[in-house]
Amino acid sequence: MDWGMKNRLNHLMPNGKCFFMPIDHGYFQGPTTGLERPGDTVRPLLPYVDALFCTRGVLRSAIDAAISKPIVLRVSGGASIIGADLANEEITTSIREVIRVNAAAVGMSIFVGSAYERQSLSNLGKLVNDCEDYGIPVMAVTAVGKELVKREARYLALCCRIAAELGARVVKTYWCGEFEKVVNGCPVPVIMAGGPKCDTQKEVFEFVHDGMQKGAAGINLGRNVWKTPHPVAVAKALRAIVHNNASVKEATEIFKETTEDKTPAGVRQE
Repeated sequence: MDWGMKNRLNHLMPNGKCFFMPIDHGYFQGPTTGLERPGDTVRPLLPYVDALFCTRGVLRSAIDAAISKPIVLRVSGGASIIGADLANEEITTSIREVIRVNAAAVGMSIFVGSAYERQSLSNLGKLVNDCEDYGIPVMAVTAVGKELVKREARYLALCCRIAAELGARVVKTYWCGEFEKVVNGCPVPVIMAGGPKCDTQKEVFEFVHDGMQKGAAGINLGRNVWKTPHPVAVAKALRAIVHNNASVKEATEIFKETTEDKTPAGVRQE
């Protein structure tokens, strides 16, 4: 692995672990609740995340160029939630554009088992070809659209292995039961997206902790953080699980302590 690739991956995943914050939802579903003003949404969360996952449009218009956090640039798109099929995506961003905005990595979706499987996997192969020349890691996102039944270990293990075989340096997939089967079958780091719908913060901490214990390299969680009433407290607790191996109980205590903190707004604690 070239020095540039190693350097970018180390910035994205310090000590091999990571907490990515996705705010790319608008590329297919418009002004998502909680992301109407994405810059305002992520600003208080930046101290707790390792990288932002976003599109070039939001990066340029809403993210302060002075931030030191690496950027994972969403480079696929072309379909919307009101269109015929979310899987009908293409590569929307050139390698020159990736370099121009100083992205540390790129991310795109693959739709294994869909009518557009070949198209999305071909897109991944071509993107890897372009990015490897410049030492830029590619993160493949195993998307399932509305077919939630596919969020099970056998299917996700298939998706992740194919993505790795085509050259993805990192794979983002859903947490599921028997998550160790997904991780054990994938030769590159696996990052968790969301899990099942959760009614409490503790449930989020539980599936994240379970995935980390079963070999995940980290998380790429957005809505389970910034759509909650206490996003900073959630982010702080999740970071502890990912980077400090905190238990569910310890994460819950961090969450409670943070929500009960009466420090006036704008006062930074060291």
